[in-house]
Amino acid sequence: MDAVRESSIGECSDPPLGKRRKLPPPSIVLQVEPKTFSQTRLPYSIILTTLLYCGEFVSAAILTSSYSRSNDQFWLLLTILFMLMPSIMVQLTLIFVHRDVTSDKPLIFCMHLLLLGPLIRCLEALMMYCQVGTEEEPYVTITRKKRLRKDSEIEVEQEVGQSLRRLVTHRNAFKRMAVIQAFLGSTPQLTLQLYISVVEQYIPPTRAILMGICLVSVTYGALVCNVLAIQIKYDDYKIRLRPLAFICIILWRSLEISTRITILVFFGSVFKHYAMAIGMANFLVLFFWPWVQFWRSGAQLPDNVEKNFSRVGTVSVLCSITLLYAGINVFCWSAVQLRLSDRDLISKSQSWWYLVIYYVLRGVENSVLLVLWYIFKTDFYEYICTPLLVVQLIVAYCLAITFMLFFYQYFHPCRRLFTHNVSDFLECVCCKSRVTADSTHLEPPYEPGIRHSIV
Repeated sequence: MDAVRESSIGECSDPPLGKRRKLPPPSIVLQVEPKTFSQTRLPYSIILTTLLYCGEFVSAAILTSSYSRSNDQFWLLLTILFMLMPSIMVQLTLIFVHRDVTSDKPLIFCMHLLLLGPLIRCLEALMMYCQVGTEEEPYVTITRKKRLRKDSEIEVEQEVGQSLRRLVTHRNAFKRMAVIQAFLGSTPQLTLQLYISVVEQYIPPTRAILMGICLVSVTYGALVCNVLAIQIKYDDYKIRLRPLAFICIILWRSLEISTRITILVFFGSVFKHYAMAIGMANFLVLFFWPWVQFWRSGAQLPDNVEKNFSRVGTVSVLCSITLLYAGINVFCWSAVQLRLSDRDLISKSQSWWYLVIYYVLRGVENSVLLVLWYIFKTDFYEYICTPLLVVQLIVAYCLAITFMLFFYQYFHPCRRLFTHNVSDFLECVCCKSRVTADSTHLEPPYEPGIRHSIV
């Protein structure tokens, strides 16, 4: 609890005693459920994630066949890469989350080898959903979660059945699968296919279908990424988002990612090799930065990743996590700060400075790429009002940041745990600039009989 309430602003000093907000200490009330908790809803998220995975894989396979017939080897290889890489990562993630490394399940392993693991896992989750509550559970698990109220924290104790606990494991696995599919597969695939469409000035039906599925997958994966980041940070609390919070996250993420993809595509249509170099540099810096921090801390590898894993296996899992972390941050803010030296692998304090630094640097980079594209644009863009397009992209990115600030200020489910919120941070920055401005206009005190001079 104290770690969650730590301040991440650093140099911001506390407000004066007269202006300091006095919050009443939250009271903790223990509420015990009398019966075993066995009611659940239909796993819509699992079904949606499986449909998006299968639809994107099939449409990408059909599109690769068309590239093969037209002898477009470069587009063919990149499309296959962005189709197979997330699929393999998804299979490994599902096996790792379900702890199937040492179990004897030949059918499931065979489906994973055929890259059809999400399909068999979805059917297994639906069968578990039909069995939940049909018979009395011989073994139950006691779970405790805190719920935030207006003036108190309610600690809820529940008895969860074994079948429901396995269904929750399926939900958690598919949440991570949705994030991997969105940022390691759908986002690069959407960028590639949009770039090909701009270069060829033509969009065939198969490519349009693939781009539509990728767009839905990216939006859903970004939403799940935000929710999952909140659940990981505040693991002791029961997280419930209001409908306005979901709308705010969708608008924030969709504007941010679509603006980033559009700018990269426009810049790549003029500077192809430079765009690839910039994208690779972004990815490598974001991939190695957590490892540099880990090396500077002098800590050892965490031993709670998997008991049966050797050091090589632990490093492989950490590299996979860092790969996903870099893939997310290339296109949008990951909402978490990765720390390989920490037992939980992430920082659970709300770091406003990292958020500000990320969006400032990303905004500067997007602006520079946009200006370079505007200066060296090709004749194809003469039929488009390019100044209006530049203004629209800048406004869209600013709107994304605005929706992000609204979410953290008003719709974050654990905003009561923040020591400083967005308004406090902005007020602190404004106070510093105001004090600096006032100090430059100071006048010496006037006293009679004393000769004043300003040096």
